[in-house]
Amino acid sequence: MALNYYKNELKENAQLLASKGKGILAVDESTKTVGKRLAGIGVENTEDNRKAYRGMLFTTEGLGKYISGAILFEETLYQNHQDGE
Repeated sequence: MALNYYKNELKENAQLLASKGKGILAVDESTKTVGKRLAGIGVENTEDNRKAYRGMLFTTEGLGKYISGAILFEETLYQNHQDGE
């Protein structure tokens, strides 16, 4: 495909991400950083707890009304939520 196609696709995606009234959910904290968040609420920094924390954010009712995209940490790319997604 022509480079111009990707240029237009990138522009369209950027416009969707920058939709008025929406933001980007940044859940790209490293294992160490998310561990600090979990420690603050007395939760052990394990992969299962990190997955549960992120899953809670992703499954928040109505999230799509306010969030147009998410920045993920590499660990998250290979995980499934407890419901299998």
